[in-house]
Formats: sequence, C-alpha cells, structure tokens
Amino acid sequence: MNIYGLDPGQVKQFTVVPTLTAMGSQYASLAAVNLMLGIAMAESRLRYKRQITSTGYGPARGLPQMELATHDDCWANWLNFPQQTRVAHVIRGFIGNLAPDADLMVNNDAYAFAMARIKCWRDKGPLPAWNDAVGMSAFHKRVYNTAGGAADAAANVVHFKAAIAA
Repeated sequence: MNIYGLDPGQVKQFTVVPTLTAMGSQYASLAAVNLMLGIAMAESRLRYKRQITSTGYGPARGLPQMELATHDDCWANWLNFPQQTRVAHVIRGFIGNLAPDADLMVNNDAYAFAMARIKCWRDKGPLPAWNDAVGMSAFHKRVYNTAGGAADAAANVVHFKAAIAA
C-alpha cells in the first residue's frame, strides 16, 4: 500500500535529482538525494504543500515542510553572502528571479527541495551514508526538525528506507 500522495520514485527522478544537480555536484550526492526525498516523505507524505493542523494551516511550506523562519534564516545567514553567489543564483533561477519568499515553496517543488538542501548543507557534520535509513532519520530529527519538533526518529525510519528504495 502506498501511503504517499505522489510516487516517491518519480519525485526522486524528476524533482530531487535535477534540483540538486543544478545546484552543483557537491549538493547532489546519492546520500543527499535520499535524505531530501526521505525528509519530504516523513514531513508531508509527499501529499501536503502546506502544513495541516487541527485549526487549519501551519507555518510549514512545500513537500519538505520548511517553516518560514527557517527559509528566511537560510537566505539571511547563508545564501546572501558573497561566497554563496553561485548557488544562490541557481536557487533564484528556480523562482524566476523573484524575491525569495517562503510561500513560493508551496507551488515550486524545486525551490522547496533546494531550500531543504541548504538547511541540511549548513550543518557541520557529514551526511549519513546513502543507504543508512536510521542515520538519515536521526539527521532529519537533529538538523531539520530539531529536538523540540514533532518528528519521531524511530518511527520515521520507514520513510527513509522507502526513499532509499525509490
């Protein structure tokens, strides 16, 4: 039974791989591809473009469910620095050179995955191995979701296994 809104293999092949490849080979390892897909599978089940809460919509946007503050921090404290000009130019290209806005992640999967990759890239530690679902789920919890977030690293391993297999 497929619990995902979109086919994980197609999201991987037609969105995640081309997006990360366009950003540069350093962003596009197989480990990074599997991690980005797994994050989206754990966060939104590849189904929701806006976070669903009991009272309506929450702050998270796009299939990877990045929050506005995280998006804005990636631009203010990393992408807007001269050393990041090349990758920032590529990411701006995903949004037609519009001003970066978290709401654009709702309609633009490439932009959403690029921003998720930047969030993870900024962590000082190495990525888990390309086939380490347990390590990816722990990385997701520690780096992308945070200790206070709702993600359950043990329960989410299944999503990272599915991302690796996709």
